[in-house]
Amino acid sequence: MDVLALDLGTKTGWALMERGTVQSAVETFDVRRGESPGMRYVRFTRWLEEMLVQSSAAPRVGLVAYEAAHQRGGAATEIAAGFATHLQSICARHGIEHAAVHTATLKKWCTGKGNADKAAMLEAVARRWRRVDTDDEADAVALLYYALAELVPSVSLAKALP
Repeated sequence: MDVLALDLGTKTGWALMERGTVQSAVETFDVRRGESPGMRYVRFTRWLEEMLVQSSAAPRVGLVAYEAAHQRGGAATEIAAGFATHLQSICARHGIEHAAVHTATLKKWCTGKGNADKAAMLEAVARRWRRVDTDDEADAVALLYYALAELVPSVSLAKALP
């Protein structure tokens, strides 16, 4: 199954496994001078639609995994929660499964510590999979491999069941 993993925020880290190939990067959704704050959501929605749907209107992936928004308040939480809402809407329209993963769950799975800092996540991702430049991209890469290991049904198990 092809999977897209997202670390949602103004700087959204993403990692995509498509046909066995992994790509990752960071997409930035800053509000430009003179723009309404809602323009970040317009740009995010447009970008996500392009990431998820091929020109034939067929979904590109079967699952989108994303880091759940922290409920600590403030602009970062508002943006992440807004992006998650748009993501869920797009997935519903195109019949794509989606799953939120708590940050502590991801950090514990990746580093062994549920409260690992950004440096520890960067180091763990570099050691286990690939070196990346930012913590946003590191979180997305870790989330991709978490989703593949923990959320995607095992093909061999599915074949073994009656």
